[in-house]
Amino acid sequence: MTELGPVAWPPAPIRTERLVLRASEARDRAAFIELFASPEVGTYTGGPRPRDDLERAVPEVPGRRPGLFVIDLDGAMIGMITLDRRDAERPGHVLAEAEEAELGYLFLPEAWGFGYAAEACSAALAWFAGALPGEPVVLCTRTANDRSMRLAAKLGFTEVERFEEYGAEAWFGVWSSVT
Repeated sequence: MTELGPVAWPPAPIRTERLVLRASEARDRAAFIELFASPEVGTYTGGPRPRDDLERAVPEVPGRRPGLFVIDLDGAMIGMITLDRRDAERPGHVLAEAEEAELGYLFLPEAWGFGYAAEACSAALAWFAGALPGEPVVLCTRTANDRSMRLAAKLGFTEVERFEEYGAEAWFGVWSSVT
């Protein structure tokens, strides 16, 4: 998403029991490079990017844009969450005009398995519900990504459809703060 509508960016840092969701800073550059160069992280995102390319391409302060939260644990970046507008050309939509807010997340492998993704994504969704009340959030993941499928269920996303995208079966779901 290049725009979150009328939402001021970045918001004040969001604190959870263990984490801080905040805007990116120069000190996060090495973690961004590690995230995008990681073969484990790249398994379901089209593969890792070459570290040399990332060293040249990643700006001094990476990820400075509306909708991107750095996930901070004890002063260090362990991942990121994005709330972007889903491209109208991609399959999977719940609004007639498309361009729904789409939740994305990437975490460094050493942060996997501790519940950080659920904690951080829950906080981001709660913030979003307060900033843009009633607006749905969508999520798309590969059905082969067991961890992501479990997280979608834990966060309260409900399946809308499945389709093939990027050569794999994709699961597409929606979350709404409106019950």
